[in-house]
Amino acid sequence: MSVLSNKIDFALVFSVRNANPNGDPLDGNRPRTTYDGNGEVSDVCLKRKIRNRLLDDGEPIFVQSDDHRADEFRSLKDRADANKSLKEKTKDKQEYAREACRSWFDVRAFGQVFAFKKGKEDDGDAVSIGIRGPVTIQTAFSVEPVTVTSTQITKSVNLETGADPDKKGNDTMGMKHRVDFGIYKTFGSINVQCAQKTGFSEEDACKLKEALRTLFRNDATSARPDGSMEVLKLIWWKHNCPSGQYSSAKVHKSLDIAADGTVSFDTLDGLTPEVIDGE
Repeated sequence: MSVLSNKIDFALVFSVRNANPNGDPLDGNRPRTTYDGNGEVSDVCLKRKIRNRLLDDGEPIFVQSDDHRADEFRSLKDRADANKSLKEKTKDKQEYAREACRSWFDVRAFGQVFAFKKGKEDDGDAVSIGIRGPVTIQTAFSVEPVTVTSTQITKSVNLETGADPDKKGNDTMGMKHRVDFGIYKTFGSINVQCAQKTGFSEEDACKLKEALRTLFRNDATSARPDGSMEVLKLIWWKHNCPSGQYSSAKVHKSLDIAADGTVSFDTLDGLTPEVIDGE
C-alpha cells in the first residue's frame, strides 16, 4: 500500500428529519444544541459512526462498542492483550505503536492512547503509548437553528412489580426528543506528516471516503429511524503537495451551504473539490 502523499480536506453535509442525531446525557438525552439553537453532533459521535461503517466493511477496528462488536472482547485491554504481535513488543514503544497501527484501521487513522498496566507498577512492564492520528474531524453544526420537539411516552409494562401489579409505576413514563429538520455540516482533514508515521495509505483514504459517503448505513435506532438521517454531499479536496496548497481553514471557508443543503464554492486557484453524492 502507498502511504498518503497529498494533504486532504473534506466536508460532509447531511440532513436530519424527525430524529435525534446525538442525544446529550446531561440534558435528558435531548438533541445537542448550541446556545444559539443550532443543532450539534459531537466529533466523538461521528467517529463512532465511521468506525462502525468500517467494521461492517470488514476492517479491523480497535475501539468497538458493545452494541456493535465483531469479536468477544469487552475492553480495549483485552483486545490489545489478544494481539500476539503486540505482546512481543511491549518493551519497545515505537515498535508497539507501529504494530498497533498495522493491526487496526482506526488506530492508524485517528490515533490512540495505550495506557495499560501489564503487571505491578514498579516492574517496568506497563504500556503507556500515545499515537497521533492523521485524520481529524470537527463537531457538526446545523446551518440554521433547529426545532426540538419533545413527546411524553408511556411504556407498556412496569420495569418492576410493586404491591399492586396492575398499577403503573413512575418508571413507565418517559420522554422522546427529536429534531424536526436540520441541515448539518462538518469538516475534517488528513495530515500527510502524521500519515507517514502511522502508515495511513491512499487505500485507507479511499475507504474513509466511502465510510463517510455511507455514514448512516446500518445506523438506525428508535431515535434515528431508517431514512431519517441522510448524507447529502461529501466534498473532497485533494491538494497537490504534502503540506497543502492552502490552509484547512481557508479551504473549509470556501464552502457555502444553503438552508436546503445546496452547496457552492469560492474559487481556489489550482484546487478543485470533488463533490460526491451520498447514497
